[in-house]
Amino acid sequence: MSDKTVVLVTRKLPAAVEDRLRRDYDARLNEQDQVYTAEQLVEYATGAEAIIPCHTEKLTAEVIGRLPDTIRAITSFSVGFDHIDLAAAKSRGIIVTNTPEVLNDATAEIAMLLLLGAARRAYEGEREIRTDKWSDWSAIYQLGLQVTGKRLGIIGMGRVGRIMARRARGFDMQVHYYNRSRLAPDLEAGAVYHESVESLLPYCDYLSIHCPATPETHHLLNAERITLLPDDAVVVNTARGAVVDDDALIAALRSGKLFAAGLDVFNNEPRIHPGYRELKNAFLLPHIGSATRETRDAMGFRALNNLDAIMSGREPLDRLV
Repeated sequence: MSDKTVVLVTRKLPAAVEDRLRRDYDARLNEQDQVYTAEQLVEYATGAEAIIPCHTEKLTAEVIGRLPDTIRAITSFSVGFDHIDLAAAKSRGIIVTNTPEVLNDATAEIAMLLLLGAARRAYEGEREIRTDKWSDWSAIYQLGLQVTGKRLGIIGMGRVGRIMARRARGFDMQVHYYNRSRLAPDLEAGAVYHESVESLLPYCDYLSIHCPATPETHHLLNAERITLLPDDAVVVNTARGAVVDDDALIAALRSGKLFAAGLDVFNNEPRIHPGYRELKNAFLLPHIGSATRETRDAMGFRALNNLDAIMSGREPLDRLV
């Protein structure tokens, strides 16, 4: 029998991460990469001291309450933590960590891809090529919107938001932002601060959302706020689906109030609102913001660094509770 710490890993992780897990722990790996039900998660956690979940596992208060007493840590393979009830974990003395910082560049890259793809109608053009519907060049064919020199509004000027602003300046975009607190001048780098979301929105030819999903940000972008955006604005979301009211966004895309949207995250993933699939002006990606080889390895190693610290009695770098 192994004397290594037993760790439940809820999804299949990159090979290099799983190799390290096998070396250092008695790892219960998910070779089939199936999404565990709550019943399976609780069952498979029997005898384990830690769980490494992804955002696909909903560790609600009810699930955490049923976990075996042996569980000491939940070291999530994610930067977001809205899938974990932190209060429930804290009440049971379970340490929870996430993997911030290592996703920043990859997520900002996807945000810029979505911005460009939505503005230049990339989905429509790509579909015409694949379905052999492209007939001829025309001076008025598939006209999109210019990005260079336009105004970009950012909600949430954290690590990813600041990288997005830096990328946008490469297109000579004028950056405006809302954040819970104003950044220091060196971090602002010339961006214009707004004290409320409402005061920001009228300045957004493009709006990129980078705030966490919390009770305060639930449906932050709703019908009332969408009316404050300029006509033909473009909305980009790489944060969490919960910050957007789907019905309101779809209505604005259908009506022509908004020119387009670029989305990598959704409510109820992967069972997204079916209305999005009907829209030509919605550029949609399947939550791949952090999906680079380099980033996914780094996420796994960060989660394991946190786990190593906890199991050796040290304070983990990314402790949430």
